[in-house]
Amino acid sequence: MHAPPVQRLITELSKLPGVGGRTAQRLAFHLLRSSDEDAFALAEAIREVKLKITLCEVCFNLADGPRCRICQDARRDPELICVVEEPADVISIERTHEFGGRYHVLGGALSPIDGIDPEDLKLEELYARVTDAAHPVREVVIATNPTTTGEATALHIAGGIRRLAPDVVVTRLASGLPVGADLEYADELTLGRAFAGRRAV
Repeated sequence: MHAPPVQRLITELSKLPGVGGRTAQRLAFHLLRSSDEDAFALAEAIREVKLKITLCEVCFNLADGPRCRICQDARRDPELICVVEEPADVISIERTHEFGGRYHVLGGALSPIDGIDPEDLKLEELYARVTDAAHPVREVVIATNPTTTGEATALHIAGGIRRLAPDVVVTRLASGLPVGADLEYADELTLGRAFAGRRAV
């Protein structure tokens, strides 16, 4: 139906998350209508990010050198580590301006059904950071997603840290009702967690 180069572009675009066949076709035709400068700038940006962006040697966040900018920042508290599943989670937490420590990116969550076992994540590297006497850790905040796999991962990490470094405080992000929500629309699990995580006012 399309010329082979156009069809190839549509096929490659449709591999992106959340992009179906029709959206891929719209994006392809948008790129065809774009100026050469805009289209080549996009192609060069994709090429550059694949060539230059790697994982931080300390926390496994995205970095354009051996260490990410957060690990290089001397103002960040090295004794406070926030554990997240993916690099995108770091960005979400940073937007809150509430966390002043450092991060550890696991690269996913435990899911035996999907073939993701503890050795597939950066768990050993986390335990090595927690037990490193030269760089003591005071607290580990587990900020995995509030899903079945995220909860299983959080429990696994908490158990491992309690076993290897019992003096390190392990906390979990609170979950419950979002701001502005009505109680009548909350599901039982969310409401239950809100009750379990209640605090004094």
